[in-house]
Amino acid sequence: MPDYTLKINGKTTTVTAEADTPLLWVLRDELDMVGTKFGCGIAQCGACTVHLDNIAVRSCSLPISTISGESITTIEGLSENGTHPVQEAWKEIDVPQCGYCQAGQMMTASAFLKENPNPTKEEIREAMHGNICRCASYNRIEKAVEVAAKNS
Repeated sequence: MPDYTLKINGKTTTVTAEADTPLLWVLRDELDMVGTKFGCGIAQCGACTVHLDNIAVRSCSLPISTISGESITTIEGLSENGTHPVQEAWKEIDVPQCGYCQAGQMMTASAFLKENPNPTKEEIREAMHGNICRCASYNRIEKAVEVAAKNS
């Protein structure tokens, strides 16, 4: 198996994995970074969202062999102590019910707000529509994105 050098949350690490191993499983199984969740395995639900050079991507369908020099950010690296504006807004609005999808939701929201710091409600809804919440906390998620945009 080949070795891959990855820059994750600002730190460089080397892992040994099959070329077709999804980034999600490298993060969870090899590096014990379990904040990124497995939801569907086909990049449809958003639970596995991470940032690749500040762009939200689905790690469940991203083979490790396709990552070369990009910076990866997981929910663990969004902020050192949970004080990123999106994380603060999630707490303020009390978004999670079961919480399973929330890391992916926050990673999508933070990448979106970096690109569009003053979104409309419609833009928020469009940006977040690809992330599924089994508890249907969509109204609170949208409100938290609005709060995060105001507090960024």
